[in-house]
Amino acid sequence: MTLRFYDTATAQVREFQPLEAGKASVYYCGATVQGLPHVGHVRSAIAFDQLTRWLRHRGYDVTVVRNVTDIDDKILAKSAESFEEGFIPDGDRFPREQWWALAYRYEQAFRRAYETLGVSSPTYEPRATGHVPEMHALIQRLIDRGHAYPAPDGSGDVYFDVRSWPQYGALTRQNIDDMQAAADADPRGKRDPRDFALWKGHKDGDPETAAWDSPWGRGRPGWHLECSAMVTKYLGPRFDIHGGGLDLRFPHHENELAQSTAAGDGFANFWMHNGMVTYQGEKMSKSVGNTVSPEEMLAQASPRVVRYYLGQAQYRSVLDYNPGSLSEAASAVERIDGFIGRALRATAELNGAAPQNGAIGWFDYGGVPDGFAAAMDDDLNVPAALAVLHETVRSGNAALAAGDLETAHRALASVTAMTRVLGLDDVASSAAVDGPSTAALDSLVQSQLEARAQARAEKNWAASDAIRDALAAAGVVVEDGPQGATWSLKNA
Repeated sequence: MTLRFYDTATAQVREFQPLEAGKASVYYCGATVQGLPHVGHVRSAIAFDQLTRWLRHRGYDVTVVRNVTDIDDKILAKSAESFEEGFIPDGDRFPREQWWALAYRYEQAFRRAYETLGVSSPTYEPRATGHVPEMHALIQRLIDRGHAYPAPDGSGDVYFDVRSWPQYGALTRQNIDDMQAAADADPRGKRDPRDFALWKGHKDGDPETAAWDSPWGRGRPGWHLECSAMVTKYLGPRFDIHGGGLDLRFPHHENELAQSTAAGDGFANFWMHNGMVTYQGEKMSKSVGNTVSPEEMLAQASPRVVRYYLGQAQYRSVLDYNPGSLSEAASAVERIDGFIGRALRATAELNGAAPQNGAIGWFDYGGVPDGFAAAMDDDLNVPAALAVLHETVRSGNAALAAGDLETAHRALASVTAMTRVLGLDDVASSAAVDGPSTAALDSLVQSQLEARAQARAEKNWAASDAIRDALAAAGVVVEDGPQGATWSLKNA
């Protein structure tokens, strides 16, 4: 099967044909760093991380750009709050914090979340504040082409003229007359209420540090303009894939598309949008009190389990969270890691002595099964890919139970290849691979298993059960098989 993705712009699944053979260029919207990351941010990052990993697995040289919006109305508002008299920090903000310091602090929080959950670093991660000259150049191109105009009131605002571009609304298939007014700038100088801000003139009360000189007066960029300027700097006027959360389709991505194509750029060949995360069927909302943060999830489960949960659905679908979601994900990860741990120990004797058919060494990765590849090629159908992964785990466990170590070894190679592609390859944390601490733990557990085996041989079932219960209480899962007892670590 050829590689196919759903394109939001055409509302159909299309064959992926890169603009340059053997290469793929991907831009997806990163954080507006005005607060701590929420679960929707992380789900989006994991979805596009899976896309990137699969493209690379398929042999593409992938360039990934993920921006940081570090200048924004909400960032300035939060900074201003911190300077208000009587402000008391609530754990989410620091008192008297400059906007740029607040933005950088939250940027680091996003980076920690990404790293904790195994999201690969992008090739480039530009900040909006570092690309103001490129934004000025794009605005001037739009003015020269008759698609943008400075506000006549001398405020310094510059707007995109939506009625000058007949294709405006194409991405979301909307009629311009049915759209609401753009709420991102003072409407006094607009020709049409739907015109959106490309440049925002400096206003009284705004920090002096949050303004740059421009041909239209001191000010700062509009949100939509930032992404268009940054993506074209790093990926050129036309690139393969533009991604982001479904909530960004309008107005953000619609406005990006309009201003870039009106300026003469081809822009994105594919638009890909990930679905939202809900709470028991309802939209997550702070006012309702049904939000769940990545920190709360990580307090309940290991990063490997949280990654599995947030990445298990097809990226375009809604991911519904309920109180049992992480337990279900933990059980799934435990089955995978349990097999990996047992197979590593059972097939260790093959290391350095290749079995029949030239099977690879036991620390190497194999190829993914055809069913897994077909699922991932089909618009990243992760649920179908996971079904193949778990079926391979089941067949590998059956091979271990039958003492068929070569078949178990091949299953192990396939499983580790699949977990790597899905970003679940941190097996050393739970599968007891190697290293001094793991070797020490293995020695201690093996001594307990030997004592348990002796107790069982003497039919001292109480002692045998006590040892097993003590190991279980320490997070060690013991399983009996034809080759003797094996152990693995229980996922948190």
